[in-house]
Amino acid sequence: MPARILVVDDDPAIVEVLRRFLNHEGYTVVTANNGIEAIERVHEDQPDLILLDVTMPKMDGFMACRRLKEDERTALIPITMLTGLDDQDYRTRGIEAGADDFLTKPFDQTTLRARIRSQLRLKRLTDQLEHTESVIFMLAQAVEAKDPYTEGHLTRIKTYGEQLAIASRLSAEEVRAVRYGGVLHDIGKIGISDSILLKPGPLTPEETDVMRRHPEIGAQIVSQMRFAPKITPIICSHHERWDGSGYPEGLVGAAIPIGAQIIAVVDAYDAMMTNRPYRRALSAEERIAELRAGRGTQFAPDILDVFLNLIVTSTLVQLSQPELR
Repeated sequence: MPARILVVDDDPAIVEVLRRFLNHEGYTVVTANNGIEAIERVHEDQPDLILLDVTMPKMDGFMACRRLKEDERTALIPITMLTGLDDQDYRTRGIEAGADDFLTKPFDQTTLRARIRSQLRLKRLTDQLEHTESVIFMLAQAVEAKDPYTEGHLTRIKTYGEQLAIASRLSAEEVRAVRYGGVLHDIGKIGISDSILLKPGPLTPEETDVMRRHPEIGAQIVSQMRFAPKITPIICSHHERWDGSGYPEGLVGAAIPIGAQIIAVVDAYDAMMTNRPYRRALSAEERIAELRAGRGTQFAPDILDVFLNLIVTSTLVQLSQPELR
């Protein structure tokens, strides 16, 4: 299937030159006349590459590029900015907007051909990574499906973690890492034997040691994801405790990544709300008491205070829990 390229320029002559060239090279071409129309075309046609002019009416190329790169649905589409000015200031503004490459008009066909092929190779690699990441998320769901008592756990951790991250005033990038970390925090359990993972009674010391390997196994599984540098610290450290008595590294206080601090709180909270074979779900008052008892020992004080405020003020959006079966 030929790659689809979106050409965005308000000059019909430039659009026609690029259309003919790209069609001759075997690509499918779609066009737009300005930034607003470009964003609409991207969502409708899902191009593999965008050739985006800088100076256009209604919305210029810098703004269109920025909006596309800020949207998770379109952020990974490579954007090559087109300009008739070999101006360093334009390149700086393009880089700040998230552009992947630059081409100066008039175009040299050899250079244009090489740059397009390079960006499309990048897109193919990105698509392969996306497929890999989809498989990893499916593995996480497979782990959850093993245990009927954790039904919906990943969705709840993702949702509670995201709310707590936003309330803690984390950046958009950090919030996204917490969201992904919430889904993937227990993926390492896929490397733990079911005889240990689903054991109804207490674990032996040897079994406990095996179970405690799951954060490191999980970090290794996701190490090839694009967002691995942001997610692996959350996965690896979500069982660390504020007083240093957690695992796998015994990190103390602020040495624990803030995303892991957040997941530690919401993970414990969700466990308290869920019926288990060995105990019933705790009441609202019991949950709050348990969380407060862990302040400064199990949980980061500041993060816990924000979470308790969400609960007490009924700001936290609660999700339903599974019934004991």
